[in-house]
Amino acid sequence: MNNVAETGRRWCFADQLGPHFLDHPDQPVLLIESRAAFGRRRFHRRKAHLVLSALRHRAAELGDQAVFLQTRTYREALDTVTGPLSVCQPTSRAADSFVRSMPGVEVLPARGFCTDRAQFDEWARGQRTLLLENFYRDARRRFDLLMDGDEPAQGRWNFDADNREPAPKNTDTLGITAPWQAEEDEIDEQVRADLDRWEREGAVAFVGCDGPREFPVTATEAQSALQIFLRDRLPHFGPHEDAMLSGDRLMAHSLLSAPMNLGLLDPLECAYAAEDAYRGGHASLGSVEGYVRQLIGWRDYIWHVYWHFGADYRRRNALQAQAGLPDWFSDLDADAVQARCLRDVLAQVRDHGWVHHIPRLMVLSNYALQRGWHPAAVTDWFHRCFVDGYDWVMVANVVGMSQHADGGLMATKPYAAGGAYINRMSDYCGQCRYHPSERVGELACPYTAGYWWFLHRNRRRLEGNRRMNQPLAGLRRLKDVDEVVAQQRRLGQAAP
Repeated sequence: MNNVAETGRRWCFADQLGPHFLDHPDQPVLLIESRAAFGRRRFHRRKAHLVLSALRHRAAELGDQAVFLQTRTYREALDTVTGPLSVCQPTSRAADSFVRSMPGVEVLPARGFCTDRAQFDEWARGQRTLLLENFYRDARRRFDLLMDGDEPAQGRWNFDADNREPAPKNTDTLGITAPWQAEEDEIDEQVRADLDRWEREGAVAFVGCDGPREFPVTATEAQSALQIFLRDRLPHFGPHEDAMLSGDRLMAHSLLSAPMNLGLLDPLECAYAAEDAYRGGHASLGSVEGYVRQLIGWRDYIWHVYWHFGADYRRRNALQAQAGLPDWFSDLDADAVQARCLRDVLAQVRDHGWVHHIPRLMVLSNYALQRGWHPAAVTDWFHRCFVDGYDWVMVANVVGMSQHADGGLMATKPYAAGGAYINRMSDYCGQCRYHPSERVGELACPYTAGYWWFLHRNRRRLEGNRRMNQPLAGLRRLKDVDEVVAQQRRLGQAAP
């Protein structure tokens, strides 16, 4: 092994745990478990378990190659470390500022993403607007992914239109092979015991329910989960990736966002592996393109937006949404909710700390947008309550995408929708006490009524957006709009 003086010790944060964060397999490593990080906010219990389990598993893997320090703060740990120290750029602005303030720490370019920041900035300088589709096509060309020479495979860049099929009728599930299953070990047992003790001592407080670990915590486990997805689930992914079934919370999704955001998987390697499945005839181009788009397109795009628009981006509030989150939502009290889709999705967050992207956007975020909850509070809730949630993930996804708080820098119109959308894309509405076609009265769907309340409340702010012309024209034709608004104001923060 090269000694520390020759190579320097690599400090790896808990979301930098894969081998690709080291310059060579034998590089000395520093790992720090900071208890204070869990005491500042009420994270989901499953998220705390996953992060600590992954960090401790990595320390066990590395053995004497790593210095593993369990301290109250990062600064306390660093005060005990001597010799050259380097770190790949952290994924949050706070952590990035902290490591750059530490004397003697070399900050390297970020890893764990496909497009580096210099490439993105060069691309962005040539764009009038930072459209995801343009960035994605540029990345496809640069990485030669799903390309036939200079043209996209089968002559199509985008299979979104084919991948928006509604939930299949007369079935509770897609009926496909289950994803990779975790097996807990002694490290998981110790993590759980420590979290229990910390709670008893009052050092930390969590939301959500504890339960068996569901996601990989080592690179080996993550590779196994990837191979099962590629073999058994990717072929079914595309058509129903935007659909919801009450009896199938996982659908054909990969469930790889959590290990990828821990740094256990290289997203570009995953994208090439998915392309191999297409080239080998094991999965359709539509399903593979949809997955590759998530990796080299959306995930990278969200990362770069977080940095590109500056530190003030997280504080944007173009729609002047000021309401706080109600307790039933903050505390994941799904039992207080009667609306079937929201009750089921909130229960999934409570019990698992994860739902796929459509419940996030069209059930949880859509509800928050309609009611004018403050985007910073919504961002914080997603960060704390999701096992794959990190600052860089949620700021752009919530402020830009789901709450339209950036005024359209990311999305050309707000992602607001009424009950008709949920009825079309899921099986929730048939057995719900509310009716998606009703907007007033005891049977009024909270999403249908909330949609018109949102438009009415923001009509002046949205009237300059040509993509909102049709919805706003519909609002003007609504004869009972005053009744809808009065009803929604009366309901206030009550659980629907």
